[in-house]
Amino acid sequence: MNLMDLLKETLNYSILGITTQNIVLAFVVFSVIMLFRKIFIKTILHYLEKLVKKTKNNFDDKLVAILQKPLRFSFFILALFLVKEIVSIDKLNGLFDNILFSLIIVVISWALFNILNEINYIFSSFSKKFGQDLSSDIENFILKTLRVVVIIFAFMIIAEHWGINISAFIASLGLGGLAFALAAKDTVANLFGSLVIFMDRPFKAGDWIEAGDINGVVEDIGIRSTNIRTFAKSIITVPNAKLTDEPINNWSRMNKRRIKHRLDITYGTKVAQVKNIISDIKTMLENHPDIHKDQIMVYFDEFRASSLSLFCYYFTVTTEWDEYLRVREDTNLKIMDIIESNGASFAFPSQSLYIEKLANKQDV
Repeated sequence: MNLMDLLKETLNYSILGITTQNIVLAFVVFSVIMLFRKIFIKTILHYLEKLVKKTKNNFDDKLVAILQKPLRFSFFILALFLVKEIVSIDKLNGLFDNILFSLIIVVISWALFNILNEINYIFSSFSKKFGQDLSSDIENFILKTLRVVVIIFAFMIIAEHWGINISAFIASLGLGGLAFALAAKDTVANLFGSLVIFMDRPFKAGDWIEAGDINGVVEDIGIRSTNIRTFAKSIITVPNAKLTDEPINNWSRMNKRRIKHRLDITYGTKVAQVKNIISDIKTMLENHPDIHKDQIMVYFDEFRASSLSLFCYYFTVTTEWDEYLRVREDTNLKIMDIIESNGASFAFPSQSLYIEKLANKQDV
């Protein structure tokens, strides 16, 4: 047997119904496609990147960037398709067709999913109709919803192609479907809770809120839940349905911040001193640049067990926590000066013991 006959026999040798010739050809085609993918990335894509950088619009730059990975995977799908056509195993053709179709749907969904991240300006213009303050929250909600829709549709298309009837499958679940519906009840409630939050606008990302025993700054409003960063710097994930059922105190919407306290001075303080103290404190607060002028109350309103009690009620101009503490410290120090300058002193809980008569020495 000469070399040519040996080569023909080797190429015609069959493995699982596939000739060696077809296996070699499939390998060569697969390698060529992968090589072409590298050339495509280094030349055409690189050229496109340079081209879109010259335009004034940033969207085309982002579009080329986000489509790179799906395009790379598309070459792999093309290579698999050509390999299938070359080897052509009749019994497995149907399976390979389903796999290739599924991969194509995955690539399309992948590209759409990535594109949604880069067309947020469209949703931003729409969401601003709900109010400038909530535009980013509405935008995030729409984008997350569309991503979920893309994933669900991709799954349904793939399932239908594999011969799975989704409607019949859900209907055939019977009690299992009922159990699934009951399990999804909370998810649906959270979805409607998020819609209520976006429509009623009780808070937005960045607001400091208090709802029940939850106190912190809103970081993200999602479809199912809201993330709140506490002042201990931990993150609490709260279901939206729970938030809509709780009274919400939005501290960020304060236009001024309250200071409320009492001053207890000793019973030895004279009436004239009390009047001067009240007058001086009011004057100090009215002239203070960081105190709101709308509502300033300083009154002697209560006799306590061991003190004369003055009620002080006023507001700071700032609502920022750090600045508020600075203003409060400043007013407290000025009040101490006023008390001291009027010859009075602060009282503290005490009791006075009066002895009516001392015992005689002979009685001791």
